[in-house]
Amino acid sequence: MKRNVLLLMLVSLFATQLHAGIVILNGLTHIYRTEKGNVYRGMIEVQNTSTGPQTVKIYLQDLSYKHDGNIYYSPPSTNPKSNAGWIKINSNLLNLKDREKAEIHYEITVPDSINTEGSYWSTIIVEPVDEIIPNKNTSGLQISSIVRYAVQLITNYSADGLKPKLVFEKIDLDGSGAYPRLMVALANEGPIYCRPTVSIELYDTKSGKKIAHISSQAMGLLPNTSKTYPILVEGAPPGRYRAVLYAADQDHNVFSVQAELEI
Repeated sequence: MKRNVLLLMLVSLFATQLHAGIVILNGLTHIYRTEKGNVYRGMIEVQNTSTGPQTVKIYLQDLSYKHDGNIYYSPPSTNPKSNAGWIKINSNLLNLKDREKAEIHYEITVPDSINTEGSYWSTIIVEPVDEIIPNKNTSGLQISSIVRYAVQLITNYSADGLKPKLVFEKIDLDGSGAYPRLMVALANEGPIYCRPTVSIELYDTKSGKKIAHISSQAMGLLPNTSKTYPILVEGAPPGRYRAVLYAADQDHNVFSVQAELEI
């Protein structure tokens, strides 16, 4: 009986922690088509999901990431393609009541001096600030986890006719699950942000018959960054295949590569 009571207490505590904090209600990626000298305005809608008051701080950071899963945040305007210096935020601190919603307004002023076409970006970090109350009954290191949100502000300057340059950097097969997963590392070496999908067609090496056509989910890819696109390979019996991989963005720009694959 005591064990059951303890289990219920732990489940209740977990549920309380799960619902605490804040959420962003209108998306984590805001994209603008821009021209020099123009001003663009937007907002981030945030809600306190906890049953008590919540303080939130807001600040700018630059962003980059690689296909190995590493995400790099750096001070504003350290990235050569940063637009952090163009952005003004109406507040750097919010005090939200329980369940309260609020709007963080920002203004983007594209400088007249810009002369390089393509995507510029930075992030507005929205981070809860929790009061740290030491537990005198607990010895040793106390750890408190905080979930913060990085809202990307992407400004595409003079973007008409610009295309990404998608490069297949690495292709691995992960056989640890119930079905193998193809892990495709894709880089964007072009000047413009895109949202590619990676697809694979499998052909029997003997008959040439197409066995499967499978696609990944679309994911955003900034210039000079890379991500891994997992593809769950179902319905293909063990064997050796000729594989044709395609990366296609939202504007139907297609890049392909061939490979031999053994499942």
